[in-house]
Amino acid sequence: MFLNIPGNLMTKIEPDNLPRHIAIIMDGNGRWAKRHAMGRIRGHKKGAQAVRATVTACRELGIEYLTLYAFSTENWGRPDDEIKALMSLLREYLEKEEKALQKREIKLTTIGDIDKLYPAVKTKLKEVMRETQNNRKMVLNLALSYGSRDEIIAGIKKMMEDNLKGKLEISEVNVDVVERYLFTHDMPDPDLLIRTSGEYRISNFLLWQLAYTELYFTDVLWPDFKKEDLLKAIHAYQQRERRFGLTGEQTDKNKVSVKK
Repeated sequence: MFLNIPGNLMTKIEPDNLPRHIAIIMDGNGRWAKRHAMGRIRGHKKGAQAVRATVTACRELGIEYLTLYAFSTENWGRPDDEIKALMSLLREYLEKEEKALQKREIKLTTIGDIDKLYPAVKTKLKEVMRETQNNRKMVLNLALSYGSRDEIIAGIKKMMEDNLKGKLEISEVNVDVVERYLFTHDMPDPDLLIRTSGEYRISNFLLWQLAYTELYFTDVLWPDFKKEDLLKAIHAYQQRERRFGLTGEQTDKNKVSVKK
């Protein structure tokens, strides 16, 4: 069974072999603005439109989880006016998209230290998360004030606390236990990571979770990222053999045990 893609993209997507979880590093807003002789804020506004289009496309395709790297812990070091603009854009996005998320039955979740967000933004974020918590068609997960090293450190501290309380023995610690202490404990690891703008880094994003993720890099700047670009990434993903550390002879998609 194949899904024909209209337009110039002469490929076919297999609906039975879609990534369950897609993660995206949305990069290139500033360069897009510079290329178009605009301020960086205009680039971020244009990037918000790409978010809307990507969420819609993933929902239409039947992607179960979409994680967007929206604001990193390092982003707090940017100029104050840019941070204020980003916080304002986030709140605006939440206000505009709340009804659409409900209509499309999309659940909004977040990972990161959201207590650092501006109060008005945090309040709206929690409101939308609460209103969409029972939606089951797709999970839109926003990484906000997020850094993977901080996530891992927080998990280690919590494990140490539980050990001191007698809730966790050192001998019990394994991969499954560690994953329970991560922000993403209630979702599968990403199957596909997309990074836009031509950079080849993962920038402190989901370091543990990306262990066996297929990586896809594109020169397209995030504000220019369209459904066709998403389909190209998914098509590339479907051409790869996922081995999870095994040999090609050993790999059997119906038998390999992965976090699902």
